[in-house]
Parts: sequence; C-alpha cells; structure tokens
Amino acid sequence: MTTHAALPGDPPGGRRAAAVWGIGVAVYFVAVIFRTSLGVAGLDAADRFDVNASALSTFSILQLLVYAGMQIPVGLMVDRLGTKKVLTLGVVLFTVGQLGFALAPSYGTALAARALLGCGDAMTFISVLRLGSRWFPARRGPLIGQVAALFGMAGNLVSTLVIARMLHGMGWTATFAGSAGAGVLVLVLMLVFLKDHPEGHEPPPAQHAGAAFVRKQIALSWREPGTRLGMWVHFTTQFPAMVFLLLWGMPFLVEAQGLSRETAGSLLTLVVLSNMMVGLVYGQIIARHHAARAPLALGTVGATALLWATTLVHPGEHAPMWLLITLCTVLGACGPASMIGFDFARPANPPQRQGTASGIVNMGGFVASMTTLLAVGVLLDATGDNYRIAFSSVFVLEALGITQILRLRARTARRERERLVASRVEAVHVPA
Repeated sequence: MTTHAALPGDPPGGRRAAAVWGIGVAVYFVAVIFRTSLGVAGLDAADRFDVNASALSTFSILQLLVYAGMQIPVGLMVDRLGTKKVLTLGVVLFTVGQLGFALAPSYGTALAARALLGCGDAMTFISVLRLGSRWFPARRGPLIGQVAALFGMAGNLVSTLVIARMLHGMGWTATFAGSAGAGVLVLVLMLVFLKDHPEGHEPPPAQHAGAAFVRKQIALSWREPGTRLGMWVHFTTQFPAMVFLLLWGMPFLVEAQGLSRETAGSLLTLVVLSNMMVGLVYGQIIARHHAARAPLALGTVGATALLWATTLVHPGEHAPMWLLITLCTVLGACGPASMIGFDFARPANPPQRQGTASGIVNMGGFVASMTTLLAVGVLLDATGDNYRIAFSSVFVLEALGITQILRLRARTARRERERLVASRVEAVHVPA
C-alpha cells in the first residue's frame, strides 16, 4: 500500500474544510439535478414541443456543446478569479435556465434556456475540484474528486426519482419552476458561508491575464501528456452512461425494450446507485494504489463495450431483464472511471494551472457525449427507430478513445517518474 506524507503548505482539512467544501458540493448537486432533469422528461418534451428524435436530442446536444465549449474558459476563470466568484455566476445562470425551461412557450425558447443552463452548469464541477484542492491535503485528491462525483450522481438520483414523479403529478411548468428554487437556496448558502481557501493558505497573486497569458496556460497544460491522457480517459469512459441517463435511456428501455416507464425509471436509478457505490470503491483504490488508474479505466471501458454488444445483438425482440440489469450496473462504473482522468492531470500540472488542466480533461467526456447524442438521434430518424443500429455508434468512440489512451499511457508514466526523481533530488538539497 502506498503511503502519503504531508506536503509543505498542504491545507489542514478537518471539519471546517468539509463544511465549506460541502457547500460547493451542494451547488454541484443542484446543477446535476437541472442537467439531468431532461433525461426523465424526454418523452414529455417531445410531446410538449412536438419534435422528432433529432430535434429532441438537440436539447441535450446544445446543452453539452455549451458545457464543453466553456470548460477551458471556466478553468482559466477559476485560476484567475477564484472559486466563489465563478460558482456565483454559475448558480445564477443555471437557475435562470431551469426557470426559463419551465416557462418556455416554444421549442426555440426552450433551446435557449437549456443553453443558459449548460453555461452555468459548466462552472460548477471544476470550481468544486479547485475548492477541494484549496481546503484538503493533496493526498486526499482522488477521494475528494470521487466523493464530489458521488454527490453529483445523487443529484441524478433526484431527477430519476423526484422529478419524474413531480412531472406525473404536477405537470411540466410547476415541476421545472419549483425545482429552480433549489438554485436560489444554494446561492444564498454560498454567498454567506463559502470561502475560497483557509486562512494562511492564500494562493499567490494572479498573473496578468492578457491573451498571451491565456494561450500560455492552455499550451503548457496541453503539453503535459498527463493532461491529454486524462482528457482521453474522460472522453472514453464517461459518455456511455451520460448518453443513457441524459436522454436516450428512457426511450430505449420503453420503446425498444417494451418496459413500462416505472420499470425503466428503476433501471435508470440502478445506474445512479451503482455509480455511487463504485465511486467510493474506485476512490479508495486509487488513493492507495496509484498504478491502478489505467487498469481501472480500461477495464471499465471493456466491460461497458461487452455489455452493450451483448444487449444489442441479443436475438430476441427484447433483451432479458437480467441482461438489462447487468448493463445498467456496469454503466454505473462509467462516471467513477471518468474521474480517473483528473487523477492523471492533477500531478502533471502546478497549482496555478489546475483549473485550466481540469477544464481540458472535463471537456473530453462531454464532447464524446454530445457526439453520441447527435449520432443516436440522427440514426434513429434514418432507420425508423432502430435502436440497435443507433446505439452501435458507442463502439466507434470507444475504439478511438482506447487507441489514444494506449498511446499516451507509457509517456505519462515516464513523465511522472521524472517528476518524482526531480522532487526527491530537490528535497535532498533543501536545508533542514
């Protein structure tokens, strides 16, 4: 088992750190509720706005396009402005977006609302990762990241359980407008209690933020093979479950597999619960055994591909329930596996580039999700709702991602060994 000594200048952690960081996690929790609320409302949205599969997928594609496009700018903003300012802007934007989606009278207005929501949502997770790195010791990084993702999946659980029931009982407008109140609540908590860092651990003053500085931050982050490897790990692992939960899981289970909405909702809930359990396991494993990162990521991709292939090629009209349960259980590992990408990028970059590097990594999975959402929608329309053909697009992106992971894995390991040797040499020459 690997042991971790305290690093000079490490934040102390403790109860106050947990309380402050918990507020940031609460913001992310609400953002995920808003992000994934369309996943249980896809069929309702199609009826409300009278759109086909391609137009329906545009809701999630636009939301993810904005989210992915904002990752590097948000990373730079977090490095420059700090967590609290970026999170405040994010909460305002995603709350207004959720309220706008509730009241939208037309498809175009609803699209604009989801874009606004995606912009605010984009500001949350990187900010929460940065907040954790400012309040907790570096050795806690892998576990802190997995726990943050776990609470995000709890937000997804609220969507599959609470939002779905609210839609059935209260209707579209009351459900989405009422849920927007959660955004107002976390905004108040954040403004009153959130602090960027503990006393005595102030970051160095921000450098001049001109165009040249921005280009340098991005170039230096991208130059590190650990950043690129982290992006491709995130790209390859996250999107199968994201596509399933965000939009196409419910239609696939109801229309292609002949399940009731209640049974399909239970399977979506299983994905979320599996995600939460696997996240805790992965976080503990990586914190103790750093070398397990790549095997866990590749193993998750392989298991996901195997279960999808088995489900899609099953000879019967509908896959058996045991196979769907196994598929949803394995899909739950995709989110925790995607967090491994940040564990490759974190040690590859100094503190002043953590936000930028995290933004590059986080962009990977959402680009893959956006591409697959579009591909599934287009293929469904082109093939008369043939889900077997539509979901086969998953394998194309997984093959691309695995190729890049294998290409960068050895290079990243070599760079990490070089940094470890350099740090030991530096420690020897530091006066006692």
